[in-house]
Amino acid sequence: MKTLDDDVSAVDRLQAVPLYHQIFLQLREEITSGARAFGSRMPTEQELAESFSVSRITARRAMDELAQTHLVERKRRVGTHVIFQPPAKPIEGSIEQALDSLISFGRSTQVKILEMDKVPARPPVSEALQIPNGTPVFRVVRVRWLDGLPLSYIISYIPVALGIEMTRAALKTTPMLSLLEQAGIKIGAATQTISASLADATLANVLAVDIGSPILRVNRTVMDIDKRPVQHILARFRPDRYQIRLDLHSANSR
Repeated sequence: MKTLDDDVSAVDRLQAVPLYHQIFLQLREEITSGARAFGSRMPTEQELAESFSVSRITARRAMDELAQTHLVERKRRVGTHVIFQPPAKPIEGSIEQALDSLISFGRSTQVKILEMDKVPARPPVSEALQIPNGTPVFRVVRVRWLDGLPLSYIISYIPVALGIEMTRAALKTTPMLSLLEQAGIKIGAATQTISASLADATLANVLAVDIGSPILRVNRTVMDIDKRPVQHILARFRPDRYQIRLDLHSANSR
């Protein structure tokens, strides 16, 4: 089962949508969701062609479309870089409350592990974790269930060098954040971006929704107290079964 977040990116050759536009849509989502940050380098046409198993001409058309929509800037001998900046400023919150909520969520849901292996990190994961391309990372693909129905599809990445005991048995009973804490890693901060997406054929099958259904997309990078990234997650949620709530208060009421 391959998705755009797998080690080999995917296009659907049976769709009426041209291949270059499918690639454009996937890259646009990565950019606007923050997975590819402002200033980060985009893959070359050759890298993109190899990743999606398409011709270099198709890859070039996808990159041209990104440039025409002012998401990237292309310069000879320099490469292509992201120039999109989110219009909204981030909202700050308590990492302690967020951790409590995430760990509670992990303990109150059932998990099925679809895949778990070690892979070489590549952008945008290597950029999020601030590690060189090719650095070994654990890649874990899970589906979480609640009340007998699928709730979320989650792909997690953790650097192997952290020395976490990453086993299927441990992940079935213990939230991943708890495994990090058990390994002596003190969580200090996290960045999270929430955006909207649409279910492709793979997500529709995993989450039991129709193709094209709205999906809640969450990108999260967790850091330790030294601001070293220790976990990167891309999660997709069924919006009819999951909500993110923020309690906002005036600074004068604290």
